[in-house]
Amino acid sequence: MNKNNKLLKIIVAIMFIVFFTSIVALNIITPNKDFSELENRVLQKKPKFSIESLLEGKFTKKYEEYISDQFAFRDFWVELKSKCDKFIGKKESNDVYLGKDDYLLEKFKAPSQEEVDNRVNAINNFDNQSKELKKYIVLAPTAVDILKDKLPHYVVEPSEKTYLDKFKDGLNEDINFVDVYEKLNSKKDEYIYYKTDHHWTTDGAFYAYEELAKSMNLSLADKDNFDKVEVNNEFLGSLYSKGNFRDVSSDSINLYKYKNNIEEDIKIEYPLEEKESNSMYAMDNLKKKDKYTVFLDGNHPLVKISTKANSDRKLLIVKDSYANSFVPFLINDFSEIYMVDLRYYTEDLSKLIEKNEIDEMLMLYNANTFFQDTSIKTIKY
Repeated sequence: MNKNNKLLKIIVAIMFIVFFTSIVALNIITPNKDFSELENRVLQKKPKFSIESLLEGKFTKKYEEYISDQFAFRDFWVELKSKCDKFIGKKESNDVYLGKDDYLLEKFKAPSQEEVDNRVNAINNFDNQSKELKKYIVLAPTAVDILKDKLPHYVVEPSEKTYLDKFKDGLNEDINFVDVYEKLNSKKDEYIYYKTDHHWTTDGAFYAYEELAKSMNLSLADKDNFDKVEVNNEFLGSLYSKGNFRDVSSDSINLYKYKNNIEEDIKIEYPLEEKESNSMYAMDNLKKKDKYTVFLDGNHPLVKISTKANSDRKLLIVKDSYANSFVPFLINDFSEIYMVDLRYYTEDLSKLIEKNEIDEMLMLYNANTFFQDTSIKTIKY
């Protein structure tokens, strides 16, 4: 009996050594990857060693991240963890909830009163220095608020509307805050948010556009003026990557194509990147992981759109990525549209406005990004 136990221990030890050695060998011979398509993020590269980084603890931290990111068959282990989490009934991962009907919903990080005030003050100060510029603000609620009925039963999320109202109440009277909350809430049974991504769908963007059209006196605020075209039905978005909930259904991406063909006579310029296009839609991006970048090729510091609209109105849009699927609805009313993403744009905003004789401005963000993005506090004229 003792001999059998001893033999069993030896066999187990040998199997462990073989397994461990195999894993080490695989990690050595497996080429490093720069990007994870499954997680939609850049992977940690092997850090350079220095005595200084070692003493500061930076090298150890980065090396741990490198080992984790470059572990052999990482995608397999991520998939396995996802299946195990689902088996035990886990409904939350990385600030993402697994909700009803395969909806993935991102937590809203409620801002402090100071954070709300900082944004109010920055925008009011900007307004005080640029009174000739007519201003509009659209802050879109996210799915976690509008679709709260999809949340796991035990979750109580802070109300985004509470913070949107606080922000609105502090603005200068001449700033037009366009409230899209009630409109989106009334359409919550429709497909207005992607299930696996943090953005609104093109339908959601259109309903918000209808509200803005009333305030800005815009034309074509009617679905009958567009043909709705599905261009992809295999979209697995940012929350699919972030939350690691794998057994969910994919999303569809739709484009609203103008029946009057005005979008065929536009020019898209990316001045800081010295490139241009004649389409608002980067169709090749539908072959990539982040298919939402089909809209205006994703985020850029500055985008200029020149149209053949029968109008001399010029619009500046200070925005996050929610604007990318929204902007196509505006090209019938403005001869020029300038899109600025403050996270990447470091030039003087006042010079851009004055040089191009821009007379109207729209700030368009989703609530979560707006209250987290510190670049908004730096806006100045």
